[in-house]
Amino acid sequence: MKSIIFLLIILSLSGKRHRVDAVDLFCLTNEEKNLVDLINGYRKSKRLKPIAFSAKLSKVAQVHVRDLTDNYNANDTKCNPHSWSKKGKWSSCCYTPDHKQAKCMWDKPKEIADYSGNGYEIAYYSSDDATAEEGLEGWKKSSGHNPLLVNSGIWAKVEWKAMGVGIYKNYGVVWFGEVVDESEMKVCE
Repeated sequence: MKSIIFLLIILSLSGKRHRVDAVDLFCLTNEEKNLVDLINGYRKSKRLKPIAFSAKLSKVAQVHVRDLTDNYNANDTKCNPHSWSKKGKWSSCCYTPDHKQAKCMWDKPKEIADYSGNGYEIAYYSSDDATAEEGLEGWKKSSGHNPLLVNSGIWAKVEWKAMGVGIYKNYGVVWFGEVVDESEMKVCE
């Protein structure tokens, strides 16, 4: 019986070179769920529609915060935290401060979670464990991050139809997308 289950797992993983794992293997922590609620509460205070939760974008967010925790060098002046290391089941990506390499980040939801649209990420680092409240407060004060949260500036004509979150150790990230994601994700026990 064990060998049959092992064979089924191997067969189900074959042909998925760039995807990390099935979406349903991921779940939201209470802190991540809190971040979704806080962002939508903030949007409501600005008379904006809530953004639907996305399991696929959350998968990307959760994989990315772990990659940042394990592999990101904060002293690297060439690649910012939207970058991805060479140490995973994805193509590496050096997101430069001039945003000339942005496409390599925008494509991660397609590559990692089979999300059919581009993804746009905001990220933060905390010297302590990252929290939903600290992340949102920092993003609200940031001229580069707040516009994504409230669809202003260059994001004014965009309608976010999906949002995914990841918080792990010192990092928190949120991914936004323009394509609805019907996948389901559960809150971790």
